[in-house]
Amino acid sequence: MRYVSTRGQAPALDFGDVLLAGLAADGGLYVPDRWPTLSPAARTGRPGGGGYADLAAEVMWPFVAGTYARTRFDELVRDACAGFDHPDVVPLVELDDDLWLLELFHGPTLAFKDIALQLVGRLFDEELARRGERVTIVGATSGDTGSAAIEAVRDRHNIQVVILHPHGRVSEMQRRQMTTVDSANVHNIAVEGTFDDCQDLVKAMFVDPDFRAEHKLSAVNSINWARVMAQTAYYVAAVNALERVPVAFSVPTGNFGNVLAGHVARHMGLAVDRFVVASNRNDILTQFFTTGAMAISEVQPTLSPSMDIQVSSNLERFLFELLDRDGHRTAAVLERFRADGGMQLDPAIAARLRQGWTGVRVDDAETTETIAELYRSTGRIIDPHTAVGLAAARRARGPSSGPMVVLATAHPAKFGDAVAAAIGKPPPMPPALAALADRPEHVVRLPNDLATVKAHVARCAAPAGG
Repeated sequence: MRYVSTRGQAPALDFGDVLLAGLAADGGLYVPDRWPTLSPAARTGRPGGGGYADLAAEVMWPFVAGTYARTRFDELVRDACAGFDHPDVVPLVELDDDLWLLELFHGPTLAFKDIALQLVGRLFDEELARRGERVTIVGATSGDTGSAAIEAVRDRHNIQVVILHPHGRVSEMQRRQMTTVDSANVHNIAVEGTFDDCQDLVKAMFVDPDFRAEHKLSAVNSINWARVMAQTAYYVAAVNALERVPVAFSVPTGNFGNVLAGHVARHMGLAVDRFVVASNRNDILTQFFTTGAMAISEVQPTLSPSMDIQVSSNLERFLFELLDRDGHRTAAVLERFRADGGMQLDPAIAARLRQGWTGVRVDDAETTETIAELYRSTGRIIDPHTAVGLAAARRARGPSSGPMVVLATAHPAKFGDAVAAAIGKPPPMPPALAALADRPEHVVRLPNDLATVKAHVARCAAPAGG
């Protein structure tokens, strides 16, 4: 498998190089040069010992074959899943007739990002040890990626990790999960701006070739293909568990990486009928999937802060496919989008968005009511992001719909204030989160200024010559 840039100007790379590069040299995102097909073992859900780790390794293998020995890759995937507190790793829970929750929050930081990042951290270690190199991981987070990335690479001698988050725009628990980690290789920056500002700062550092090379920059958020690859497996697991096809998925969506992973699984032959792209008040993706147009506006803070995003990085990978994998055309569309603050797809291309996609906007009031109603009717507590997905799923389902799976992306205790406001009491607090309250925080607050942030990243970076 070789990987090509969505903007068509960077050289094709193998998986190991793509893992360490993150962003392509031309500013694009790497994607496979072709889509593999799910193996018969992946389709039946019974490879190896039959558990989730064996299925995940089988689904991902075509993307990494030639970079790792199969036995070693299987070991890495099993090790990555060993730290989850549910034997199924990603259990499927029925809510109603043909309405299901896929619980993705049983990892170390209680969010779906753990499923990919526990593996990605191990892949980094494997690749860097083989090459005798060090890297500086720089990432932007809207809440959960940062803590999952930090947990995956903390205390590793060949990695420094610098995470940018928007000051005052993540939940207190999300912030503390990042800033209370006392490790010499972990560095947190609170940027005075939005997540989009953080993401723009990270991309600007990556497209500066001298800065990128000098400080050995690498990426761990979903601009890194390995993140998307690792998330495809739980879509396959859900469809296999239901044993009914086709299946629809409702995905709380911010940076578009999670739902893109499902789209990749559908490219590989998974029987998916529809993706419901669930957005909060920052509804630029709802505009896109409804009209084929979108316009950037100011980011609005909501009860689901991980989705408070206007410019979704992974939409670029989706556009690349819509534009028939024409990198030059993709780059031109994105350049106009940034320059004009909006874009309108050609009507013929926009019509293709209605083939298997639905965009739904859910405001804070509906989010709160969804949390409250589910608790009243079942006693089950969900976080605000999952509530957005559930509300969108209920609105998008037709009278004769088949199975609909809502991705439950975070433990409710990570958003205790919002949950308490909905159900009248705080959600149960896992011991790991309760312990954060008394720990000192390690974070630097910086302005939304590229030169200032670059100077700080340079001070945190991996030593030269490693």
